[in-house]
Amino acid sequence: MADAVAPVINRPTWVDLSSSAPEASQAFYSKLFGWKIEVDPDPQYGGYGVANSDGKLVAGIGPKMSPEAPTAWMVYIGTDDAAGLAAKVKAAGGNVIAAPMQVGEQGTMAVFQDPSGAFISAWQPKVMGGFVTGAPNGFGWAELNARGLQKDVPFYAAAFGWGSKVSPMGEGRPPYTEFLLGDTSIAGAMEMNPMVPAQVPSYWMVYFSVGDVDGSFRKAIEAGAQEMVAPVDYPGGRFAILSDPQGAMFGLLKSLRP
Repeated sequence: MADAVAPVINRPTWVDLSSSAPEASQAFYSKLFGWKIEVDPDPQYGGYGVANSDGKLVAGIGPKMSPEAPTAWMVYIGTDDAAGLAAKVKAAGGNVIAAPMQVGEQGTMAVFQDPSGAFISAWQPKVMGGFVTGAPNGFGWAELNARGLQKDVPFYAAAFGWGSKVSPMGEGRPPYTEFLLGDTSIAGAMEMNPMVPAQVPSYWMVYFSVGDVDGSFRKAIEAGAQEMVAPVDYPGGRFAILSDPQGAMFGLLKSLRP
């Protein structure tokens, strides 16, 4: 039996894509980011593939757990006590969508829903720890787009111990909230733009760090992605947002932060 992996506590530790066409999704992201994806042949993992970039774990891609679920990226928050975290989520006003469950010998996962309706998961590692921070074409940032952010800020404070910092974004634009663990910014949040169709629920979006946002954006479009937000500068760098060929939204990010 492998030794237990020390968990990353109360901050993003893993991201994965639940897809209606996992093989097509794996091919798209492999082409876009140069990921090498290994699909576990054990039937209990249902065709789940783990991607690595330059030998470092970066993400997972597998089939949807239920037919009605959307094709979407999920953010996992690290914990050393998934059951205890589930209790905190419920006490803070969130919902436990999937109670803590073992995933083979890899670890324990749970799925929650925050007060605005966005889904976020937890990962308590055993064998599989999570992504490697700073891996090329790996996780760059997680961002909550919420319908009712004022309900979510106290929720994440109570459930995950996150502080928050609000920054103005200029005339006509909603302020931007950074979630803090201690003094470190670990994720972002904003009130959803009122122009977004009402049927779009609150959601967490994953950004991947790239060396060239514009080049990666063009490559994604050529591979069948749809433009959502064309490459644009922001005070901390440059970003773009796309929808992949199966409909999952994701971002590209080049940050000026060290």
